[in-house]
Amino acid sequence: MRQLAGTTHGATRRAVQVALTLVALAATALVSGCSSTPDPGPAAQKLAEALASGTLSDAAWADSAPADQLWSQTFDQMGEKKPTVKVTKTVRTENTAAVTLDWAWALGTPPVTWSYTTSATLTLTDSKWLARWSPNMLAPSLVAGEKLVVDRTQANRGNILGAGDQVLVEPREVVRIGIDKTYVDEPGLDAAARALAEAVGIDPQVYADRVAAAGPKGFVEAIVVRPTDPDYDVDGLARLNGVRLVEDRVPLAPYAAFARPVLGRAATATAELVEASDGAIAAGDTTGMSGLQRQYDEMLRGTPGWEVRGVRPDGIRRVLFHADPVPGEDLRTTIDLTMQQTAESLLQDVEPAAAIVAVRPSTGEIVVVASGPGGGGLSTATVGQYAPGSTFKIVSALALLRAGYTPDQTVTCPESATVGGKPFHNVPGYPAGATGSVSFTTAFAHSCNTAFVGGAGKVTDTDLGVAARSLGLDPASGAGFGAFLGSVPDGNDAASHAAAMIGQGKVLASPLGMATVMASAAGGKTVTPRIVADVAAVPTSNPTTTGPVLKPLTASEAEALQVLLHAVVTDGTAATVLAPVLTDDLFAKTGTAEFDNGGTTDTRAWIVASQGDLAVAVFVEVGGHGAETAGPIMVDFLRSVR
Repeated sequence: MRQLAGTTHGATRRAVQVALTLVALAATALVSGCSSTPDPGPAAQKLAEALASGTLSDAAWADSAPADQLWSQTFDQMGEKKPTVKVTKTVRTENTAAVTLDWAWALGTPPVTWSYTTSATLTLTDSKWLARWSPNMLAPSLVAGEKLVVDRTQANRGNILGAGDQVLVEPREVVRIGIDKTYVDEPGLDAAARALAEAVGIDPQVYADRVAAAGPKGFVEAIVVRPTDPDYDVDGLARLNGVRLVEDRVPLAPYAAFARPVLGRAATATAELVEASDGAIAAGDTTGMSGLQRQYDEMLRGTPGWEVRGVRPDGIRRVLFHADPVPGEDLRTTIDLTMQQTAESLLQDVEPAAAIVAVRPSTGEIVVVASGPGGGGLSTATVGQYAPGSTFKIVSALALLRAGYTPDQTVTCPESATVGGKPFHNVPGYPAGATGSVSFTTAFAHSCNTAFVGGAGKVTDTDLGVAARSLGLDPASGAGFGAFLGSVPDGNDAASHAAAMIGQGKVLASPLGMATVMASAAGGKTVTPRIVADVAAVPTSNPTTTGPVLKPLTASEAEALQVLLHAVVTDGTAATVLAPVLTDDLFAKTGTAEFDNGGTTDTRAWIVASQGDLAVAVFVEVGGHGAETAGPIMVDFLRSVR
């Protein structure tokens, strides 16, 4: 019995000991849980946010907080841009934590990313994680007092190419002419500036004010010229007091006037363009100022290069980041270098505004966009808005063909007709043999106004608009650049509708628009003109919000139009003038549009023609009949491009 009692007593004691042990362990665990150290993660994240914002005082520091000025001094040349700073790793060892930080700066627009990794150390002090300051947490191996210097290099600008990748615009030598304020004493600056301004033909007061406002060592550009420009005596200008010549290379065409209204120009960016670019353009950059140079500037200018260097107090420099500039892309256009030069030479001595436009019927490629000097720099060829006169009868003829007319149909061509109270007449000298009852082909060939006015009741304004769009005279051009083709308003009264039938009234077209009409008729399809080779010209949706629906030109309609257009050169208004270039595939239509010129009735001269794979429009803003004024220019052009 004693043995048994002893055993029981021992077991009980051991059970009590186990229970006490478990209680002690639980208590230990509880105490341990209450005294665990905080996670360093939030402190690391707060440090990253402070570094990204530049407000270093927002982080918790083990020593005195570094001044925010340290950050701004280091990154002064980064401007207003801020980096992104992310915590990618935090490794804790007892009372310290090593933090890995990934930095990324977006340099420029479009952004070039400079990324790198730094490290920071956190220490546990009074149950708080505090950062220890070190300059190299801002950039790799950065030392106290070291600053970052950022250099931006503009990319080489792309060239503008023409048909067959002929170079139209490329860097060419120029001379920048201006006053260098270190070349002349202060009392003589105003006189020097005015003398140069008068010599180069700019406003003396405006230029003198610019010179006065520039810094004491400034060079104030007055003009940029080609070294061989016959309009300026560069050597003579260099001898003027205070004048300095700076040689440079800028994107230029073969000569100053070459397709300039369309190609536009590139020059040093204005302050307004720099500000509006959101960092894409910097002061001193060459950028597009007008025309295709401006429209496709982003593509042409490329992406600038960047270099970030550390400059230490002892003058030691090191490269932390380098990215080469990416050259701009070439812009491929359809302009034919030789044809364009030929056209511009033919217009050189034409005093009024004038234009020659050539379009390939097979492709819609615009190969010539020549505007004469009389337009004062306006692209008469592509944005001029004029009554097209009888060249618009190509459109009216298509509308009448769709209404049931045929080339052989008999129509009436009286000497005069009245519609809606408005009298209409044929042009002076209209052949008597083409009056009375004649074929529609004869009426078209001799441009009988009264026959077309008489057919006004067969078609509506909408019919005319649809026919115009079928021939490419689309209010939404789709040409790939800022161009106007034509406008055929709806809702006319009877007199205005009759006037529209002969290309007068409210109908407007550009030389490009009428060249497109001829290209469509000769090519047997609706042509959409285009000038940028790499951008497909797609006709606008059907229907458009700005004009009639698209009813594509059919082959049979084109064949009928070609019968009418060929009769113009064999027996009609262009037979005499175009005889030197007559071929079986020559089609043409002349046009004369009356307009009020300061109380006097004057005329605009038109002729459109097609030969081979070339449709051409010649226009002279003021000057006689189309055959007389525009016709000889057409002959010279067709002869030259054969």
